[in-house]
Amino acid sequence: MAVLVGGVSLYLLLVSTRVTVQRLVNVAQGYGVSESVIGLTVVAVGTSLPEISANATASVGILTGALDAGVASATVLGGSIGSSVVQQTLLVGVFLFAAGEVTLSRSFVRSSYVPMMLSAALVLALSADGEIARLDGLLLVGAFLVYLYYTYDRRERATVPEGLEVRNVGVRTDAAIALGGLAVVLASAYLVLSALEVLVASLDLGGSLVGIATLGVGTALPELSTVGESIRRKRPTLALGTLVGSNVVNLLVAVGLGGVISGYSVPDAVLYWDLPVMLAIGVGAFIYVTRVTDGELNRRDASTFVVAYFGFVAGHLLLFPSS
Repeated sequence: MAVLVGGVSLYLLLVSTRVTVQRLVNVAQGYGVSESVIGLTVVAVGTSLPEISANATASVGILTGALDAGVASATVLGGSIGSSVVQQTLLVGVFLFAAGEVTLSRSFVRSSYVPMMLSAALVLALSADGEIARLDGLLLVGAFLVYLYYTYDRRERATVPEGLEVRNVGVRTDAAIALGGLAVVLASAYLVLSALEVLVASLDLGGSLVGIATLGVGTALPELSTVGESIRRKRPTLALGTLVGSNVVNLLVAVGLGGVISGYSVPDAVLYWDLPVMLAIGVGAFIYVTRVTDGELNRRDASTFVVAYFGFVAGHLLLFPSS
């Protein structure tokens, strides 16, 4: 029964996220925000709504006693980090395989990969004492605000073409639908977490591993749909900007918000495997793209990213099956 409820709730979570993201993009485009900024901020935040809502509802559940603090912390941390690893490895591999060949500018790599690596390093440093306290959460959210300012300050804002007027009525409608979708996202996230808590209690597996296998994969599906749409429209910058930007949002906003509300206890698996490996993958990808391929990636590189993902999951399963 818990699996059925969790599956239906996860489906509602993804559908409501897709509707919310599309409406948010409509609002941003209505005010002339450029594609690269939309990818790194609006779409990145929108497609991370499952992770954000999961962390927010888990933290409220921890605060009120409705959810077990240890299980909820491990599940949402594993889910957030697992989703980020899925995006920077498996989904990048899928994207490269479908796109064929992509050339990334040095400025794009620096402005996207560097914040992602710094975000992972910051979460790892703040988790070193085995917990993410409220002050740590505030630091993570504050770091995201700095990142947001940097992104808008450095990237060009597109102007509305002549003859195209912003339809304020349409924007207001899109904003209202987005708010309604967000409410469904939050309700669905709570049901998913409740079902996962029952699943963790019935299986001899750790909450972080269950989070990686369920939330981590499931909540990365909005980014997968964005990748597919970007390939169809031949806009690789939007796809990669969304994948990398979502990594930053997952760590700074989702985990940070949860830390602000209730704080988290960080399991050993997250501290000694998930976060270090995620950071190592990010650093390795950055060095590979900037020093080895000079920004050029193709189908031959796709397998490397895919193997990195399965190596991450296999290592967690072997070293920390019940953490």
